[in-house]
Amino acid sequence: RLATEAMYVMARHVFDDLGYRRYEWKCNALNEPSRRAAVRLGFTFEGVFRQHMVIKGENRDTAWYSMLDGEWPAAKAAFEAWLRPENFNGEGRQLRSLAELRVVLGRR
Repeated sequence: RLATEAMYVMARHVFDDLGYRRYEWKCNALNEPSRRAAVRLGFTFEGVFRQHMVIKGENRDTAWYSMLDGEWPAAKAAFEAWLRPENFNGEGRQLRSLAELRVVLGRR
């Protein structure tokens, strides 16, 4: 929950305060949890930069994701709906997923 809220605050700053056109997420292409997180948070997969860098003498491919300013209003609405206290039960478990809320609110 805290990580999702932190990403919401960062995206809000990127788009609402700084007026940027895009927000990027880059990770090791082999890091499946990070790749799933990017998609869950509303980033769109753009591709893999093959042999993007060398880490400890080994080539590393980088998966590249982005969220665009035109996508932000719907993503923002989904984040805000997900973060509402009424979206969590007494044990702190979500009632509706962020992905479900994006669909309900019109994104993807």
